[in-house]
Amino acid sequence: MANIKKGDLVQVISGPTQERGGDRGKQGRVIEVLRDQDRVIVEGVNFVTKHVRVGQTQRGTKTGGIETHEAPIHISKVALVDPETKEPTRVGFRTETVEKDGVTKTVRVRYAKKSGKDL
Repeated sequence: MANIKKGDLVQVISGPTQERGGDRGKQGRVIEVLRDQDRVIVEGVNFVTKHVRVGQTQRGTKTGGIETHEAPIHISKVALVDPETKEPTRVGFRTETVEKDGVTKTVRVRYAKKSGKDL
């Protein structure tokens, strides 16, 4: 089970501060997790400009130009946000027994280490 998943609220914990043009301290939702590269794409963080060649669609409208979109950031540079305190926290795992339709199952649950709340 992964510490950070798609849809989690995370905060950037390293890099230049926002006063210096960086992203440290910004919070955003995880759009995508790139497991093979150990990177995540976070909404509103690490914007890059990309020059796209001008083309034409079938309707005749022009495409291309300069676009900005989020680039991947290393997974070690983000921390999950505690739902109770809205501060970055570490992630722990614990096993819980769940009973459903008379069948007991043991499942792993992620929790925030600072507050103990389930994620």
